[in-house]
Amino acid sequence: MSARFQFSGKLWRHQGDTGAWHFITLPSDVSAQMRALSQGLRNAFGSLRVIATIGKTQWRTSVFADTKAGAFLLPVKAEVRRAEKIGHGDDVKVSVEIDL
Repeated sequence: MSARFQFSGKLWRHQGDTGAWHFITLPSDVSAQMRALSQGLRNAFGSLRVIATIGKTQWRTSVFADTKAGAFLLPVKAEVRRAEKIGHGDDVKVSVEIDL
């Protein structure tokens, strides 16, 4: 089984005790489809392994369930942000594939 989802989202920054983390919130419809397809694949915390692509940069990571938003959050590491010249507040085209 392989499922790929394409969408656009705004890159945002969460300022925490251990520094700033950058995320893109997956659209609610994409998150719902991913939840339905990933029964038994998510870990105890609700995260799901994915292969993410922004521009020409592809990397393996996990999306995390945000119960308040009812959606998954995609963390975007500094290496990806630098390579694709994106920053806080930018609208970004993303492809996410469930990583089996």
